[in-house]
Amino acid sequence: MSKMRFFALQELANRRPKEVIYPSGKLSDYFADHVFNRKKMQEFLPSEAYSAVMDAIENGTPINREMADMIANGMKSWAKTLNVTHYTHWFQPLTDGTAEKHDNFIELDKNGDVIERFSGKLLVQQEPDASSFPSGGIRNTFEARGYTAWDVSSPAFVVDKTLCIPTIFISYTGEALDYKTPLLKALGAVDKAATAICQMFDRKVTRVCANLGWEQEYFLVDTALYNARPDLCLTGRTLMGHSSAKDQQLDDHYFGSIPPRVTAFMKELELECYRLGIPVKTRHNEVAPNQFELAPIFEDVNLANDHNQLLMDLMKRIANKHKFNVLLHEKPFKGVNGSGKHNNWSLCTNTGVNLFAPANTPEGNMLFMTFIVNVLMMVYKNQDLLRASITSAGNSYRLGANEAPPAILSIFLGKHLSHMLDEVVERLNDAKLTTAEKRQLQLGIGRIPSIIQDGTDRNRTSPFAFTGNRFEFRAAGSSANCAAAMIAINAAMAHQLREFKQQIDDYMAKGLDQEHALYKVLQETIIASKNIRFEGDGYSDEWKEEAMHRGLTNVHSVPESIMKFNDPQARSVLIGENIFNENELKGRIEVELEKFTKKVQIESRVLGDLAINHIVPTAVIYENRLLKNLHYMKEIFSEEEYDELGSDRKELIREIQRRVLAIKKNVKEMTEARKVANHLDNEIDKAFSYDQHVRPYLEIIRDHIDHLELEIDDEIWPLPKYRELLFTK
Repeated sequence: MSKMRFFALQELANRRPKEVIYPSGKLSDYFADHVFNRKKMQEFLPSEAYSAVMDAIENGTPINREMADMIANGMKSWAKTLNVTHYTHWFQPLTDGTAEKHDNFIELDKNGDVIERFSGKLLVQQEPDASSFPSGGIRNTFEARGYTAWDVSSPAFVVDKTLCIPTIFISYTGEALDYKTPLLKALGAVDKAATAICQMFDRKVTRVCANLGWEQEYFLVDTALYNARPDLCLTGRTLMGHSSAKDQQLDDHYFGSIPPRVTAFMKELELECYRLGIPVKTRHNEVAPNQFELAPIFEDVNLANDHNQLLMDLMKRIANKHKFNVLLHEKPFKGVNGSGKHNNWSLCTNTGVNLFAPANTPEGNMLFMTFIVNVLMMVYKNQDLLRASITSAGNSYRLGANEAPPAILSIFLGKHLSHMLDEVVERLNDAKLTTAEKRQLQLGIGRIPSIIQDGTDRNRTSPFAFTGNRFEFRAAGSSANCAAAMIAINAAMAHQLREFKQQIDDYMAKGLDQEHALYKVLQETIIASKNIRFEGDGYSDEWKEEAMHRGLTNVHSVPESIMKFNDPQARSVLIGENIFNENELKGRIEVELEKFTKKVQIESRVLGDLAINHIVPTAVIYENRLLKNLHYMKEIFSEEEYDELGSDRKELIREIQRRVLAIKKNVKEMTEARKVANHLDNEIDKAFSYDQHVRPYLEIIRDHIDHLELEIDDEIWPLPKYRELLFTK
């Protein structure tokens, strides 16, 4: 056994759970005590400043300089009660993480003395260096200026001794360089479009809010074992490793008792989440060994997304205290389930109505039915856009692998609700149905509440499933920023609702009253979107064939999927709803292609290094042992005995040598393919070259290494194996 692997296992044997002490008192006593929420604002802000913040949050009213100074001073006063020394504008660049630059509160007065000050100018806007953040060509590298601007709708919070102020991040010329800016635009668009539809039913509705409940899946690996796996350290996944004799086949880990060390980690993570106002509620073992899940209560999409970004950072830092490393890669281990981040999405009105929840009246259920049907049409028309929003190098290993939704987008409604849609179409076609009956909404939908519980059992193979009062987009990856999917979904929904409303208005212009126009468009939409509904097994080959006949797309290539952002339908949504301008959309595509290229490039270089400098030398050492053994056998045994006893060893030597030569050959070819791709100037061509000519070698080389792992003496194998990585206690 290599020294690194030996000492990693020795260190693992001495691990003990870290004691976590919860604060005394009720959860409500310390929940959000590190958040500058409304309660803290009322305490630390003058009444006029508090009113200005509330007006900005609820109505989008700008905050003037005088009010900003008051708010900044109150925010600093509150932060000082937590011994804060620095502040930062906390933003979400296109790097799949968050960014922050810490500044102290200190300034020099006119006498050169140090004072502590935090002005409204510093609160509202700052100018971090933007030169090294991805922009997709929106700005030149030498143009370093970028701006962060306070997102008043997301409360400031304190981590360690730093006041963190959530902000958007834009270029000097005003283009978005982050996830938050287009997300806020998408939420504004769906609010406006959904409110217009709701007012056809209830004039009291003046606002529609999108909610999100994410389910964060992740793996934990002991730090010592993690550090002994360069591929995990550098790429987030194992680029080699034969499956363990036992992994998840008994399903004994799923919802099983949580190991003590993991429980201690979860306790501290939950405690920090509560202090930061993240309402985490559920924790449990997931399907794969050492895989777990954490999920919160639903929140406004913008705040929920901020909380998820904050959580992922917390997980990594707290895990280190417990001698763990968190793996957020979508497929860190081959052969066992990968990790997703299910996005549970709903729309709710200011009057308290969940638009995806059945009501107690036929009128309320017509509103419910209207929004359900529009979701169907939204997904049907925007399959490629939704897929592009969650595609990545990591997620491509997970989707469709008998553990996660396939790359084919479909919607599961449950047989009762699906049947009800068909029944609505039939009844609207019924010539015997009188105008009065239509006006009274006697369409068989008043009975939804009595059957809906029987019709919403989850279909785990469905990428977009209705689950009773929300839709669950299950295709998003564990490491993803939720905003990517939420931008696409909410923008596409806004676009669909606007088209739906326009169709109604067009029929009314032809003389139909609003009710008849609504019925007619509803009927047409149900019929037009029928192909997106699927209640069966999304993993089956039969479904792939059927989906093709239905006209549903099935794109496996990551670069090809990313390029779908530029298709006419995606452009009509993203540019048509003013989520991006032309430069921003072009830049997003280039950033995503570049991220894919760089991740494959890193994996290729890491695998080549491990193969040539770790695996091949180990194989040669073992091969030499076998050759030496054969030599001594020849001296001891007769020729006849030698031929009989040595045949197996000879075959093993030949097998090892064949695989060593194959590894060296394929690594060389992969390196040459990488060089060719690197010399391409166009990011599109480069991404496709990496996808088609470099990436396939990762699996070819891995296959040879995984066979060698079975053939070479365990004592000298250099890297921790799956049985060690997956069964940390």
